[in-house]
Amino acid sequence: MFHVGGARSALFNWVMAAQSGGTLVLRIEDTDASRNSPEWTEGIIRALAWLGMDGEQYEGPYFQSANADKHAEAVQTLKDAGRAYYCDCSREAIVARTGDQHKGYDGFCRTRGLEPGPGRALRFRTPDEGQTTVVDLLRGKPVFENAVLEDFVIARADGSVTFLLANAVDDMSQGITHVVRGEEHLSNAPKQQLLWEALGVEPPVWAHVPVIVNEKRQKLSKRRDKVALEDYRAEGYLAEAMRNYLMLLGWAPSGDREIVPWDVIVDEFRIEDVNTSPAFFDEKKLRSFNGEYIRALPVEKFIAECLPFLERAPFDVDVAVFAELAPLAQTRIAVLSEIVQMIDFAFLDEPPTDEQSWKKAMKEPAADILAAAEAAYRDAPWNAAELKDRLERVGAEHGLKLGKTQAPVRVAVTGRTVGLPLFESLEILGRDRTLARIAAARARLEASA
Repeated sequence: MFHVGGARSALFNWVMAAQSGGTLVLRIEDTDASRNSPEWTEGIIRALAWLGMDGEQYEGPYFQSANADKHAEAVQTLKDAGRAYYCDCSREAIVARTGDQHKGYDGFCRTRGLEPGPGRALRFRTPDEGQTTVVDLLRGKPVFENAVLEDFVIARADGSVTFLLANAVDDMSQGITHVVRGEEHLSNAPKQQLLWEALGVEPPVWAHVPVIVNEKRQKLSKRRDKVALEDYRAEGYLAEAMRNYLMLLGWAPSGDREIVPWDVIVDEFRIEDVNTSPAFFDEKKLRSFNGEYIRALPVEKFIAECLPFLERAPFDVDVAVFAELAPLAQTRIAVLSEIVQMIDFAFLDEPPTDEQSWKKAMKEPAADILAAAEAAYRDAPWNAAELKDRLERVGAEHGLKLGKTQAPVRVAVTGRTVGLPLFESLEILGRDRTLARIAAARARLEASA
């Protein structure tokens, strides 16, 4: 699963690299075996490719585990410099000493001189005094008091290094100059900066982008919210729409615009202009974006985008017939998966009847309208304009406007009160099938009378 928050950070990094002539680096941080699998890595690569970041847009993927030798060298350097020590304290022991389950590590093992051994992790010794200032392109210069930074673990008891050390060492070895990541990592920045300084390397430029929240202003959670990029792709969101929308979570282009071509985004985006307030992930707005992008597609491209969804439909689709329906459907769907229900009536032997639609449309004088429509359509020239004209005349005879007149015909033929333009649909469906469905609806009405 690739989180939409991670996707936004990747896009911000990609644009910044493109603007500066730099290189985007894809690194898989796989030192924690319990949270890593080849399937997850493949999912990330597929998701990035869908957004437009294929193997030509970045270096990698590199795997953190492949840099184990440099991690070990860094550990030894810190130990030799007296900046790291072994600790055998359990969380329970720390709480027992401090009396506060929320308080960090108390430095108990700093002077015990423990050697490596079972159950002993390696901690980085933070300064006792002074301040660590993090230069952040969004947040200015946040200052952290060193006295409140706990001595944090950099290597586990089994010898494997933690994210904080591995991330810093990998950034150093790969020449990373800018780190753009989520706000939740801001608290890690002073710790990692201390590691950079202890290892004698100038820290990178930081940029911690705002957290993404749901409609209740809660941080997006995979347990509660739809956050997987793959889910949106499967539902029929276009990559271009998703890319545009994610870039606007915290940033805005010039003028009163939101639907913006990618080259304009690349030209105008400045990480310094990203707002630090939480960014609301509005799925309704994303749907609207996607609908705009769908409507802007050339019809041939729209047909091609729909085909994977139609291939999974529970009915066979004649592509030539769909090509006739496509321009009618293109303006009426917000996500591509909606295409199946929008055009199913044209490929099923009988229309899928929605009972709520039937009850709403098949009230008096529905039976009379259907009878008159059937008679009017028997010898009508079979084109949308003539079919509309004939039904308007039927409505006039019953003192009804076209909207009321066409409702029972639409439900009889398509099964629903909402759908594609009716008369163009009838033209494509053909005279025989249209008349057969009207007759079937009349028979059902008579049977229930």
